[in-house]
Amino acid sequence: MPVPRCSDPLGPPTSCGVAPGTEGALWPTLHRERQESAPWKTSAQPFKERPTEVAELRTNGFGRRDFLWGLLLLCLLLRTSELKAANALQPNILLIMVDDLGIGDLGCYGNRTLRTPNIDQLAEEGVRLTQHLAAAPLCTPSRSSFLTGRHAFRSGMEADDGYRALQWNAGSGGLPTNETTFARILQQQGYATGLIGKWHQGVNCESRNDHCHHPLNHGFDYFYGMPFTLVNDCQPGRPPEVDATTRSRLWHYTQMAALGVLTVAFGKTCGFISVSWKGVLGAASLVFLFFISWYASFGFVRRWNCILMRNHDVIEQPMVLERTAGHILREAVSYMERNKQRPFLLFVSLLHVHIPLVTTKRFLGKSQHGLYGDNVEEMDWLVGEILKALEVHSLKNTTFTYFTSDHGGHLEARDRHGQLGGWNGIFRGGKGMGGWEGGIRVPGIFRWPGELPAGRVIHEPTSLMDVFPTVVQLGGGHVPQDRVIDGRSLVPLLQGTAERSAHEFLFHYCGKYLHAARWHEKDSGRLWKVHYMTPRFHPKGTGACYGRGVCPCSGDGVTQHSPPLLFDLSRDPSEAQPLAPSSEPRYHAVVSRVGEAVDQHRRTLSPVPPQFSLSNIIWKPWLQPCCGTFPLCACGQDGDPR
Repeated sequence: MPVPRCSDPLGPPTSCGVAPGTEGALWPTLHRERQESAPWKTSAQPFKERPTEVAELRTNGFGRRDFLWGLLLLCLLLRTSELKAANALQPNILLIMVDDLGIGDLGCYGNRTLRTPNIDQLAEEGVRLTQHLAAAPLCTPSRSSFLTGRHAFRSGMEADDGYRALQWNAGSGGLPTNETTFARILQQQGYATGLIGKWHQGVNCESRNDHCHHPLNHGFDYFYGMPFTLVNDCQPGRPPEVDATTRSRLWHYTQMAALGVLTVAFGKTCGFISVSWKGVLGAASLVFLFFISWYASFGFVRRWNCILMRNHDVIEQPMVLERTAGHILREAVSYMERNKQRPFLLFVSLLHVHIPLVTTKRFLGKSQHGLYGDNVEEMDWLVGEILKALEVHSLKNTTFTYFTSDHGGHLEARDRHGQLGGWNGIFRGGKGMGGWEGGIRVPGIFRWPGELPAGRVIHEPTSLMDVFPTVVQLGGGHVPQDRVIDGRSLVPLLQGTAERSAHEFLFHYCGKYLHAARWHEKDSGRLWKVHYMTPRFHPKGTGACYGRGVCPCSGDGVTQHSPPLLFDLSRDPSEAQPLAPSSEPRYHAVVSRVGEAVDQHRRTLSPVPPQFSLSNIIWKPWLQPCCGTFPLCACGQDGDPR
């Protein structure tokens, strides 16, 4: 006889599937905890309450020994049924993350000029979070925190100064092997685990084929996508982006050195100076070697960084951007189809809407906001096609679906035609700014038909790091106990059994620098935000750092505030009016309380090897993923020549 499915898998941990007439909901994790702590107690309970039936059994010829054997058999059958019911409750998990999307770019978050019907419908059918926060304002550290449930600096994935994200596929930095991702835990629970799209957590450590940072070494059993990230260099004709300042400086040094050698050669030819031709040739050779030393990497950024991989194999180098979105969509749909008979975790990490905003002809020129708007509307279509595939394969009701962005919109992204980055709504700041809301406030939409209430809106502070314990709980796993986990399960908040966020305090970093902290004062409901550092906008008053890729985290590019700036986000979400002792009687008490929380938080920190050190960041030819014989790396999918 089949075990009935619990009617509410997000409900309280009652004895679903054990006592007749009891139809509580039960999380797989709670099933297992109960079975491990008292596997016989629950099953045997009904007989303890019915001694009369036991007596009748004995009078009907059952001896004590026969009765105990029968009881043991019944308990085993019930426990097996519970395990089957627990497995049946493991939902498929679909996580969709886009790149550089502003929270104000979606209709369900207030945009009235961009068309995002598919994401808007997802919000109508699920739960929408209005105060969902990235743990870092840049790609690599934000995604590291998302995957592990931990601040990126705990993994060495944040920097003191300088580089704040991985720059090369052939660097040796990346997500350390001792970090545990939600994919690894769910893989251990029997899930198929796939990643389609962007990774940006590193590839190799010591050799071209060790794949120490690769997705397949972090719990994913299938990977198709880009191990790096989209950059301007991926599209011929666009201005350089990868370490553009250093590249410009090196080119300037090379030109000056070459000019010097030519001047000496001219002087030698005309007899103005006395120097041997051997010396001139030696100097010219040194200049040439210097040029080759940096041009071997910076001169071929598209070939080295803009590649597609399937598992460990490079299948397209360099990638054809115009076809990549279609490849990613087909791979995502195919993965769900291949694994629909078992629980799966699919992380779809879209390359949209990061510059260079490669958009297919179908969507070009169709939005009211230029190329960026076209790219957003194409992204929404891609999301819609993925969600449609769930329905085609009858997976919608058994799939826990999540949509978000890795951080806020990129305000500094622009060209002569206008803005190329996102809109962060009423919130101040953008990508790269760890303290201001515009850099870290992102969409957060969850859907699980029949299990999560449709159309619900939650205004409590939550984090991308919360997805880790939430997904682990859904999949029947356990959060690691041997390390600090900064995320908190969203289960009680999503199901409505908790009214408040599990976070009293959240800490907002830019690199390794604490820029701000927020205090959710649960008694009063007020939400305080304290800023210790803020970036200096350029030009002043513009709200961004134009002329620089993103705002810096430290040094001359920031203002340190002593006393700190204080805002009440519950009344001033756009952080327009800092409070002062004269305008807020509790100013000193609030700043002091947040300071105590910061001190307590800092006691949880410990030193780890830095992944963004210069030795880990620089391009190393022996680590370069390559199809073919290095350095003649070139290949295309479906026999397309390069």
